[in-house]
Amino acid sequence: RGQLAGLPPLLTLPTDHPRPAVQSHRGATRPVRLPAGLTRQMEALARSEGATLFMVLLAGFQTLLARTSGQDDVAVGSPVAGRNRVETEGLIGFFVNTLVLRGNLTGSFRELLGRARETALAAWLHQDVPFEKLVEELAPERSLAHAPLFQAVLVLQNAPFESLEIEDLRLQSLSVNGATAKFDLTVNLSEHEGELLGIVEYAIDLFDAATVERLTGHFERLLAAAVAGPDLRAAELPLLGSAERQQLLEWGGRREEFPATSTLHGRFTAQARRTPDAPALTCGDVTLTYGELDRRSNRLAWWLRRQGAGPESRVGLCLDRSVDLVVGVLGVLKAGAAYVPLDPDAPRERRDFVVEDAGIRILVEAGDLESVPDGDVEPLGDASSLAYVIYTSGSTGRPKGTLITHGNVTRLFDATEPWFGFGEGDVWTLFHSYAFDFSVWEIWGALLHGGRLVVVPWEVSRSPEQFLDLLVRERVTVLNQTPSAFAQLAQVDAEETALRLVIFGGEALDPASLAPWFERHGDTQPRLVNMYGITETTVHVTYRPLSLADTRGENRSVIGVPISDLSLAVVDPSLSPAPIGVPGELVVGGAGLSRGYLGRPELTAERFVPDPAGRPGERLYRSGDLGRFLPNGDVEDLGRLDHQVKIRGFRIELGEIEATLAAVPGVRQAVVLARESRLVAYVVGGVAVAELRQSLKDR
Repeated sequence: RGQLAGLPPLLTLPTDHPRPAVQSHRGATRPVRLPAGLTRQMEALARSEGATLFMVLLAGFQTLLARTSGQDDVAVGSPVAGRNRVETEGLIGFFVNTLVLRGNLTGSFRELLGRARETALAAWLHQDVPFEKLVEELAPERSLAHAPLFQAVLVLQNAPFESLEIEDLRLQSLSVNGATAKFDLTVNLSEHEGELLGIVEYAIDLFDAATVERLTGHFERLLAAAVAGPDLRAAELPLLGSAERQQLLEWGGRREEFPATSTLHGRFTAQARRTPDAPALTCGDVTLTYGELDRRSNRLAWWLRRQGAGPESRVGLCLDRSVDLVVGVLGVLKAGAAYVPLDPDAPRERRDFVVEDAGIRILVEAGDLESVPDGDVEPLGDASSLAYVIYTSGSTGRPKGTLITHGNVTRLFDATEPWFGFGEGDVWTLFHSYAFDFSVWEIWGALLHGGRLVVVPWEVSRSPEQFLDLLVRERVTVLNQTPSAFAQLAQVDAEETALRLVIFGGEALDPASLAPWFERHGDTQPRLVNMYGITETTVHVTYRPLSLADTRGENRSVIGVPISDLSLAVVDPSLSPAPIGVPGELVVGGAGLSRGYLGRPELTAERFVPDPAGRPGERLYRSGDLGRFLPNGDVEDLGRLDHQVKIRGFRIELGEIEATLAAVPGVRQAVVLARESRLVAYVVGGVAVAELRQSLKDR
């Protein structure tokens, strides 16, 4: 009870298939061989540490499981013969019992081996306690999906095997490869002519053969590194071979570069010169041509210049969804400044914080600028100039502003052009708040390519029926949606639209939810694409076209491959590449990385780290998102490493809400949890619910 108290109920190894609700025990085996040279080295290390070969294997196996599962607390099962007395050695019968060997995987491998030694000796001392009695006493939460207490087993057969000789007969020992698996994973080894030979038995409901083959390769490499450098930390022991490392590099590496040479407003102005009479912007009954939008934004730019706006200055925009909103964005950029969106619907306290934190001295809310000239404004700044600052939630209750340049955005469209082919015939919607960076993709996807942008009124964005009417009426061709918003639209989808592209982003996508849509529309039109993205890396990072076949799989949120001028890697806590199939933090490199956070150098240094494999000065952004490379090169999104959540596309730091609640007089403790599409707060203290709600609403 003392040794196994608090043992995690399940070893969460990354599997190829979801764990079934009931174990089928269907299994398969594959051979494993640890060469004689490695075996001798393990025996030498064991002797030097007063341990046995089994203890070295146990420490190595526990390390492999910990590195693969991400758990530091790992239990392994191991059978004992039950013949620890001379009197029982010759008796016929099955005396085998199973021990539970728990390992804490912190420190060096030498320290791990010492703990494995103590654990094994203590377990062998009490090996007569039947396993079923152990389960009865500990009473773990039982499940038909997995064995109790442990799901991985290590066996080292050391019973003598005597050859059987019968006159006139030739006998040969054959291995029996059954089609069953008693546990998720069993490594069964025995020594033969100086080598360790055996099999790995695995549950085929969970693992593919290729995954187990990789795992056995990782085991051998880890052991070789451990005996060569036992004072290395367990987290530092290499798992990857050169071929797997090269494969990961090819899947996640940058393939192209798109030099940023122009500004957003410079490209817009060039488009307005080419097609001045083409419709650019629609909101309700109002439509502006490219020429009209160009001139109206010039007026605002002239006015802002007179107020002192210029390169690197930050101008606040607090505007409702309207034609003026897009005019405001363009006008600020033409003035050479960067815009900072202030959502009019956000609490006043939050807007005041952003104004103060961003150092905003000019705020655009509304106004008549007819008396201001509408001629061209002398361009200021270049592709490296600041374009906008978008604020995201902060875990301490303090939002943080992300600094994005013109070049960050223009290279995004250059790099994705081969996939989408946006053009003058496209009609886009501005569906999302301009305080959400999905809006950057919507605005400039239309205006940089000569398309038309339709501003969606707030009330229409909240009504799937009204939004569908708008799509049909305006002949929209490119639709950008969070999966949760699209799910509502798909429920009312009854009319033919002009859509050629639906692009998802902002939150994890469940492919199964798209099955009814595909069954109605097929795979051809419109094309559905999933794109994973982060504000700090400029809207989008990856691309994954979707098909009906994706809805019939195992419902993974697959996000595809990185945009060609970005790198994407899955890394462990030491920033080393995680093996194929093994979860780790998603880190992004390349031209999409923002400058960092406004006025937060410590946080910038924490999240934007030097790229150890890149050119001097290149950085990687640590996203805090959890993912893994699948064997086909796709990346699967597995959620967050921290307490941040995404609900309907909003990035929410639960700690920010908890900090706000904790600041209310009378609240002693507060916890906030995400429950599907809702947030639920639990508080300890004598405070009325109405008072809590009002405090949250104010902030």
